[in-house]
Amino acid sequence: MAVPKRKTTPSRQGMRRAHHALKTTSISEDQTSGELKRPHHVSPDGNYRGRKVTKKKVKH
Repeated sequence: MAVPKRKTTPSRQGMRRAHHALKTTSISEDQTSGELKRPHHVSPDGNYRGRKVTKKKVKH
């Protein structure tokens, strides 16, 4: 099993973790309802890029 020969310095450790930060999710406005949604996702009312793609779910 490979074992590091030297202790990783805090500087090098920080450089490695520089890309670990969480990014904010982008949101866009729906063309039909004006509701906010994630890009490239179906809107809550079932529309995608101005077309109806899913039926509304019926609760029992």
